[in-house]
Amino acid sequence: MKEKTLNEMIKELELGESIELSSIPNIDLYMDQVITLFENKLTHTKRNKEDKLLTKTMINNYTKDKLLMPATKKKYTKEHIILMILLYELKHILTIGDIKELFRMIIKDDTVDAKKLTSIYQIYLNCKVKAIETFETSVDKTTQTLTEEISKMDLSEDTKIQNMLLAIILTEKATYYKRLAEKIIDEKIK
Repeated sequence: MKEKTLNEMIKELELGESIELSSIPNIDLYMDQVITLFENKLTHTKRNKEDKLLTKTMINNYTKDKLLMPATKKKYTKEHIILMILLYELKHILTIGDIKELFRMIIKDDTVDAKKLTSIYQIYLNCKVKAIETFETSVDKTTQTLTEEISKMDLSEDTKIQNMLLAIILTEKATYYKRLAEKIIDEKIK
């Protein structure tokens, strides 16, 4: 069996897939409808098929933690959905406390400035496209450097070791970005 290339693996991640503003309904949704929207639009982000993207318990806990405004008559607005999308993306890396600090800038007294939030989300989507291009280039450069270093140590034939090293290096790079994000939150936002 032919081994997948990194470019094929990156393509399978579907990093460019997002919930565009135009895909978020302009009508308020019940909790089950919000969960269905996430399952339909973000299922490609699951590591395992049985993983849950969003549950009723998560939404209720996010509301209790003041990461979301309370629903109005059990319905969630476009702004709720945008916040849940951002929360979903951020919680993979940041703590709930850090996300709360970020959201505190846009949620005040259980309300949110819809225009500002929409602008923030659109900028996020635009920058995400460019970040994906940078990511692909960075992975290529990392792989080149790794290949050069491996050839110096006579490990060129051991693909499992090569893949282990690549996973370690990519994790290290992710840690750099995480630590910088935390520093920005601690020193520029709090």
